[in-house]
Amino acid sequence: MRIAAGLTQTDLADGRFSKEYVSQIERGKTRPTADTLEWLAEKLGVDPDYLETGVSSEDRARAEAGLARAEALSEIHHYDEALDEFVAAREAVERMGARDLEFRSLLGESWALIQVGRNNEALELLARARELADWPVFSDVDRAAVLFRLGVARYKLSSIETSVGLLSAALELADRSGLGSDSLRADILGWRSRCYRRRRDWQGAREDVERALELAQAAGDKQATANAYFQASLVAEREGHFILARSYAERARGLYEELADRGNVGRLMNNLGGLNYTLGNAERAVGLLEGAFSVANETGSQVDAGQAMCSLAEVHLGTGQYADAEARARQALELLGDRVDYLYEIGTAQLSLGRALLEQDRLIEAEEMLLAADRSFEQTSSVSHRAAAWVAQGDLAAKRGAEREAARQYRRAAEALQDFRF
Repeated sequence: MRIAAGLTQTDLADGRFSKEYVSQIERGKTRPTADTLEWLAEKLGVDPDYLETGVSSEDRARAEAGLARAEALSEIHHYDEALDEFVAAREAVERMGARDLEFRSLLGESWALIQVGRNNEALELLARARELADWPVFSDVDRAAVLFRLGVARYKLSSIETSVGLLSAALELADRSGLGSDSLRADILGWRSRCYRRRRDWQGAREDVERALELAQAAGDKQATANAYFQASLVAEREGHFILARSYAERARGLYEELADRGNVGRLMNNLGGLNYTLGNAERAVGLLEGAFSVANETGSQVDAGQAMCSLAEVHLGTGQYADAEARARQALELLGDRVDYLYEIGTAQLSLGRALLEQDRLIEAEEMLLAADRSFEQTSSVSHRAAAWVAQGDLAAKRGAEREAARQYRRAAEALQDFRF
């Protein structure tokens, strides 16, 4: 900039500094004070921030505005639109070379990618974020935020043990940072609780979600508190405490309604539908599940709509409405598509469809669907779900009069579950 302005080092020093001092600044041998930066910037006719970072305050403001728009869209769960904004801001951020903005962009875009099921793309961005986080300008909380997202992406890809390791490392970093990170720690614990549920470690899941709830409430974070109550409901349900589970779910739903978080309101209606069915109120369950489906359509979430249809299929199956169960299960599979981060739901819909076909004596179709359910559950490494598919295959064999094959399938399920923690 000095050369472009036609100035020598002596001209730029202008009697305030020595020529040698200007040379040291230019060669990176010394760092000027804030006052010196302002003086030099005035001489060169530029913004002091530009001299310090290579980024003008105007360019930075434009990049930050783009990131803020993307983050706001992500906050209200408009992830596809958020991704468009992150992509639009990416070039400006990369051109400036500002590490803090690049890091912020990588975290935001990776989270939106995770939410729309593009987990492998998210992992690529997070690998770069992890490299950046090693720079001294970033804190342990920043590093924990990267590991948290990596853990969530791995969970979505059914790499449960890897996810537990990443989330535990994230929690350790956040705990030792000494910085305010209660909301982040609550989120980490909530997701690790999900991992423990997948492993059927109910005690670990319960301990994590209880701590998550304490942290979220201490932070005064309604979103994190609602999330913790949601997870607490799921843990209580798995432990057989259905009344408590319903109470937690209602609290979560109330908080989500206060936050106008329609997506999570719909997901809670889905869970409450299942709980009401378990507690013997099938009519109430159907109403809630149909409401969950309506909310999912309103928010444009195909996977939520698919989960609501999957739950309805299970209710119709349990109440003997096999044709309705078949229709709902097929609709669920169509909505869930090939989302590998929803293999449990896909497998459950396939299992419901297989059983509905079995009850209608369409045995060849039933066999095909039950085998598909087994393959889906195999990818999730879920012994209990695979056992459910084997029991259904046993029922199919029994209906065909193949008693030896039926016994083999039942025995297979029993042996898989004999050391299983329910």
